[in-house]
Amino acid sequence: MRRISPSKRAFDIALALLLGLLTLPLMAILTALILITDGAPALYRSERMRTPEQSFGMLKFRTMMPAGDDTGVTGGDKRHRITRLGHLLRRTHLDELPQLWNVLVGEMSFVGPRPPLRQYVQAAPLIYRDVLRMRPGITGLASARLDRREARLLAASSSAAETEAIYLRRCVPVKARLDRIYAARRNFCWDLVILWQTVFGTRF
Repeated sequence: MRRISPSKRAFDIALALLLGLLTLPLMAILTALILITDGAPALYRSERMRTPEQSFGMLKFRTMMPAGDDTGVTGGDKRHRITRLGHLLRRTHLDELPQLWNVLVGEMSFVGPRPPLRQYVQAAPLIYRDVLRMRPGITGLASARLDRREARLLAASSSAAETEAIYLRRCVPVKARLDRIYAARRNFCWDLVILWQTVFGTRF
């Protein structure tokens, strides 16, 4: 994995600290609501890959009822497990707030390719060999451009096998192409544009 530039790392730390302080009351409220309405745990730690060999625990607020055999991305086959509060958290992306901690400790950046699950790295090693040269991000060019399209595609699936097929065939290659474009042209100004697009859903 390429080293992150000192300026990008300094920006990540400063923004994570600022947002962490500003959203701390909100995160406390969300934690309490999840515990009251859905029970423990309030946080979900998902194994994600930061390099083709090295994983880390990406934090999220829990939005689904637990399942012992849960694997893969969320498609229509898992819709019944999403809690009422979870639907709101996913729609507003508030479930991603705990990833501020991942940024602070250097496991993620604010902008970069979304960190994949191990099974997808193993299924498409050549693709992720290139993508995982960058530090993974809370958002990225692929996330800002494709999240809604990906959600629509996966929502139509009715089984885990169909979700896997759609994701590997129709999502992974397109996301990887955009991640490569970002890698070739990345700079601080483009990071700011991607953050703007992610928050406000507008494109320049």
